[in-house]
Amino acid sequence: MSDDITRRLVEGIRRWALLESPSNRPEHVERLVGLVADDYAAIGAECSRPDLGPGCARPLIARFNARVSGNDRPRILIVGHLDTVHPVGSIDGPMPVHIDGNRLYGPGVMDMKGGNYLALDALRRMRQAGTMPAVPITVLLNTDEEIGSPYSRELIEAEARAHDCVLVPEPSREGHAVIGRFAFARFRLTTHGAPAHAGADNASGHSAIRAMARLVEQIEGLTDMKRLVSFNVGIIHGGEFVNVVPLSCSAEVLAVADTEENLAYVRRIMSELQSPSPGVRLDVQPGPVRPLFLPGEGTMRLFSAAQDIASDLGLTLTGRVSGGGSDGNFTGALGIPTLDGIGVAGKGPHTLGEHLETDTLAARSELIERLISAIANGRVPLTRRHGS
Repeated sequence: MSDDITRRLVEGIRRWALLESPSNRPEHVERLVGLVADDYAAIGAECSRPDLGPGCARPLIARFNARVSGNDRPRILIVGHLDTVHPVGSIDGPMPVHIDGNRLYGPGVMDMKGGNYLALDALRRMRQAGTMPAVPITVLLNTDEEIGSPYSRELIEAEARAHDCVLVPEPSREGHAVIGRFAFARFRLTTHGAPAHAGADNASGHSAIRAMARLVEQIEGLTDMKRLVSFNVGIIHGGEFVNVVPLSCSAEVLAVADTEENLAYVRRIMSELQSPSPGVRLDVQPGPVRPLFLPGEGTMRLFSAAQDIASDLGLTLTGRVSGGGSDGNFTGALGIPTLDGIGVAGKGPHTLGEHLETDTLAARSELIERLISAIANGRVPLTRRHGS
């Protein structure tokens, strides 16, 4: 692989990373999706931007060969997300986009702007070389994955049902492709207390924040990594004024489970929570769920093909069921062959040190290109989804 290819890939990913796109700032995500849509239109894709409602930036659907039909032609869906967890201002503060040795740092470069760009580059090269397969290929890039895909889940599942396999260029960790993912369940907790003047009449109040603090300790203490069940409280809001005993407090909980039985256990535990404080009422509301994705025969055939291609490219590719979630949970849970985690290699997703390894970019983009070609040319046996 030439240094020119690596430089082109680095510059493309850097260009996307410089447009910050946290899920909770739809107007910023919109700007990035517009740029990516232009990049796809430039290589001949038919692009659309469905409106999923207020509070969510419009995702991108880019289609190639949309009018090609025939039961002997596999249909390929590539799924990714353009939103990140990093707040606006990160690139001017603790996370400047920069290169250090063979690492490109910046918000979202690993999770998952890098992998999305590799997919674009693979399709661009096929288009330019005249080797684009004459099969329907759809790229769906959503904008709310980091908050559980509550707006886009139906769209993702509908597109998946209309295709024969799904490729997800989420980041590869330590050389692993992802052949399955644990289930994820979100919950919103709200404690309702009684206000009082914090100095003059403190004893007559009931603090919603204090009750929530006790609940956080209780909930996170339920994590059992031997059982492969974990609980994390990631967001807390409470109180209005420091001189008032707080009336309300809310918290968002993410629970992860490796089996349907453990997912049921998580739901039971959360539904049976009680307020730890007299005078404070607790509400527990279930939120978005990512279903359990276990590897089936079709997924393993995709993985086997990818493993052979990776070996030819000098990459070592192993498969694992991951404790991290993605939109591959939805497609894999539907029974549609799904190969996840075939994006960039790197470390530190969701941290200030998030980075990708630049010296593997060219090979990983070619892995995606060759895998698309192998599927399209029937070298990966897949069961056709008639009537989808």
